[in-house]
Amino acid sequence: MPAAPSSIQSTPIAATDEQLAGVTFNEDGLVPAIVQEEHTGRILMMAWMNADSLRETMATGRTWFWSRSRQEYWCKGETSGDRQYVREAYFDCDADTLLFVVEQEGKGACHTGEYSCFFRPFGPDAS
Repeated sequence: MPAAPSSIQSTPIAATDEQLAGVTFNEDGLVPAIVQEEHTGRILMMAWMNADSLRETMATGRTWFWSRSRQEYWCKGETSGDRQYVREAYFDCDADTLLFVVEQEGKGACHTGEYSCFFRPFGPDAS
């Protein structure tokens, strides 16, 4: 069952065709997309985008990704309610990695139930 509609507003990102065409995709047509929380700066997740999911993200102001395992598009939070609303978007100096600053809704970004996918530290004291 789809999650209830949100009261948070999405804001499309005005990327130019030239900027989008400048993104460097790997041999599978994908680019890594890092998602960072707007108010805390916390890294929430990394997922893959292709040209279509990148354009959809910019046009809708919601994060869209390409699932390598399911071979399909997915919009973050459509089933869980843990939606992401893009507030800023960047590409790195080589144009081969994307960064999306988002307002996170719901319980968090990780499919495990953790708020961030990056909850497991390295080191001898890590559990």
